[in-house]
Amino acid sequence: MSTDYQQAREALGTRLRELRLSCPDGRLTGTALARRLGWSNSKVSKLELGKQTATPEDLHAWAQACGQAGAADELRSRLAGFESHIRSWRRQLVGGHKPVQDAHNEAQTRARVLRSWESSWIVGVLQTPDYARAMLSGAAALHRSPRDVDAAVRARMKRQELLYGGGRRYHIILWEPVLRSLVCPPSVLAAQLERLMGVVGMDTVELGIVPVKARLKVPPGLGFWIYGDEQVVTETWHAELWLDDADTVALYLRTWQTLRESAVHGPEAHRLIRAARRALDAG
Repeated sequence: MSTDYQQAREALGTRLRELRLSCPDGRLTGTALARRLGWSNSKVSKLELGKQTATPEDLHAWAQACGQAGAADELRSRLAGFESHIRSWRRQLVGGHKPVQDAHNEAQTRARVLRSWESSWIVGVLQTPDYARAMLSGAAALHRSPRDVDAAVRARMKRQELLYGGGRRYHIILWEPVLRSLVCPPSVLAAQLERLMGVVGMDTVELGIVPVKARLKVPPGLGFWIYGDEQVVTETWHAELWLDDADTVALYLRTWQTLRESAVHGPEAHRLIRAARRALDAG
């Protein structure tokens, strides 16, 4: 968890404690507040200490129980402020996967230069529908989220229109093991690799592959996108991070450039993709 995120969560906890201690009908103990809310004492304590992230419903209930309903909007605003950067999958996926895809479509529409590094899977903007379906189905199973997979696939495929609209340039780097990772059935991966071979040479896409034997100046690490020179999006198992402070963006740009130095492009990238495709037939 990022320091900025944790500091913001602790600051929200401090504000919650202030409301509890300044109730119009007299200060409440944590135990008394828990009783009013029907919560455990530990939940009240964790929220005040910044060890648990409140939901909007938690904040509304807290303000009501402290006799200060007018503070609910302020509390929700604080929560939205730091969750705009750290977007937990648990919260994002309440309404399914399509809204997440729509958010990325909108962000990519705004950018003119897009850079990506991916060490785990083929990036969404280059995926076939079947590969996207395999990835999104796996994510829905992992997060136990609503299974709107078909709608999410359609939204992800809509993003590919940006490849052909003009005025936008994609610089995408993949780690070679991604080409051989069976995160989908072999037949689906075969079609996906053929799709990638067709991408090499597109005038809107610079596709690079970092060979597994290449000398790396930094570890592969997590995948990420850089939208313009203004925003970075990366993800972990529990959350997606949307980062826009200048120092962080500059760090990711340096990281991307360092990884790009180990990549091959054009015919050499095509050769690596073709070799992975042949390996599927040989297997």
